[in-house]
Amino acid sequence: MKLKTMVNSHLGGLIHTQAKRYGKRTAIMYQDPVGKWLHLSWNELSDKVMKLAQALAEMALKPGDNVGVYSQNMGRYLITDFAVYANKGVTVPMYATASPQQVSYIVNDARINLLFVGEQFQYNNAFKVQQESRFLERLIVFDRNVVLRPDDKTSVYFDDFITTGDNSESLALVNARLKQLNNNDLATIIYTSGTTGEPKGVMLTYTNFSEAFKIHDIRLDNLSEKELSMCFLPLTHIFEKAWSYFCLYRGIVVAVNREPGEIRETIKQVRPTLMSNVPRFWEKVYDGVKEKMESASGIMKWLFTDAVKTGRRHNLEFVNEGKRAPIGNQLKFFLYRHTVFYLVKRVVGIDRGNFFPVAGAPLSDTINEFMQSIDVHLIYGYGLTETTATVSCFPAKGFRIGTVGKVMPDVEVKIGENNEILLKGATVTSGYYNKPEATKAAFTEDGYFRTGDAGSLTDNNEIILTDRIKDLYKTSNGKYIAPQMIETRIGEDKYIDQVAVIGDERKFVSALIVPNYEALKGYALERGIPFDSIEELVKNREINAFIFGRIELLQAQFTSYEKIKHFTLLPEPFTMEKGELTNTLKLRRKIILERYADIIQEMYV
Repeated sequence: MKLKTMVNSHLGGLIHTQAKRYGKRTAIMYQDPVGKWLHLSWNELSDKVMKLAQALAEMALKPGDNVGVYSQNMGRYLITDFAVYANKGVTVPMYATASPQQVSYIVNDARINLLFVGEQFQYNNAFKVQQESRFLERLIVFDRNVVLRPDDKTSVYFDDFITTGDNSESLALVNARLKQLNNNDLATIIYTSGTTGEPKGVMLTYTNFSEAFKIHDIRLDNLSEKELSMCFLPLTHIFEKAWSYFCLYRGIVVAVNREPGEIRETIKQVRPTLMSNVPRFWEKVYDGVKEKMESASGIMKWLFTDAVKTGRRHNLEFVNEGKRAPIGNQLKFFLYRHTVFYLVKRVVGIDRGNFFPVAGAPLSDTINEFMQSIDVHLIYGYGLTETTATVSCFPAKGFRIGTVGKVMPDVEVKIGENNEILLKGATVTSGYYNKPEATKAAFTEDGYFRTGDAGSLTDNNEIILTDRIKDLYKTSNGKYIAPQMIETRIGEDKYIDQVAVIGDERKFVSALIVPNYEALKGYALERGIPFDSIEELVKNREINAFIFGRIELLQAQFTSYEKIKHFTLLPEPFTMEKGELTNTLKLRRKIILERYADIIQEMYV
């Protein structure tokens, strides 16, 4: 049943309002320390949020205070967010993988004196920061298995802390604050990854979120209260945070995946109908399905190929265009949907899928079209932290592959100088925390937010995204190159894992390529190519010729000046730990250019 009457969307009282509506129905699912899935009803969630809110009030948390959360996804993460909001406080999330230096920067910039931490890794880093910070006073530890330092006299476990405010005075204080909730108050400060320069704290108000809910209600009109959404991306990321909040606002169960590396198993356990994700996840799914198709023989290979062809015609040429497919195509599609497509989706764990929002990086048109053809409905979109996520996304029908979707209702987009995408709307941030100059620079004189992204608008108000303006390369021949476009295309290959395109002020385009080591080792073994190490494998001439041939096929449609002329296969991947990737897995191009300067120079000798 579709939700007809929308609830009060203020995050401070949302959980309690929903508890009155849904009572004993499941609100969230989460994993215990051994991985068992547990259910928390709306009544239970409301009770826990209220108890934590009272504990925070008891320890003198004041409206407007910044509270840090440094943890991987947990049920307690969401409880903490809503308890802070109930006190008119401000949440400041930090990635679970953040280093002590990154945590210290945010703690000091936001003047955080209370920090919730997840597991041992986060506790150890946070305790180190606490010893050196003049602001951080106390840590609240989610995981009971964390071993506290012998000299730690201030930290407390979440289970113990949540009981400390169980008295009439703190209850009265929280109830009074709930009655004083204001949509214009600051809700959260989310620090950008900082691909260049130091991170900036994006300020988002309750109005930003309630407006995001409203425009998603209009665009996503095929949702029901029976959905189940897997919370997989970090709740630090605005995409997951805004999406999970929206699901709770719609009465949709949210299953919180704790360990990112275990998603292949947990998705099969939960079998969600919804899950927001980045293109990287779907690239892996695509590689796996294509490998199965290519390794099939005889009738099975023909069936796979015909199923994809049939699905493409049905879903993209007819249904997406608002047309009725011919009866023959309908019958074949019905057959494949309940056999080939079902089996493929069942293996992944998405056989119950309604649709899957995807954003955060460029998604290959080839992969997008393939997934739509096998009846996996990706809602591709574009957004920023500064816009409370979504700026544009695919509608259920009438989307155009090659775009990042239609501009959301009530969001105003225009194209400025250098083809920069400029935005206005109630989901746009008011600015950056403690950075008035950066805030001023982020807006045009007539009040449009500068996204820093280059693109264009179609006649149907769809956005075609080109690249980050600061990432655009200009070769020594004066030609402009969009590296992300090239990287996305080359990254479609199953033997290629990561690509960093080089070309700024160079006479031609080159690339640093991290191959899919397992796939490449498999190819070498099949062909009898000897190697004793990955280092030896990536330097092998036959291997390099093989990869070059595959790259040439992929860039057949590029202009000559866009084509990769030389590349180097790397024996190690780009990682967050080495500073080469942001927490959202974007390339830190400046660091990569510096770290691999010698290798890059060799390609231009």
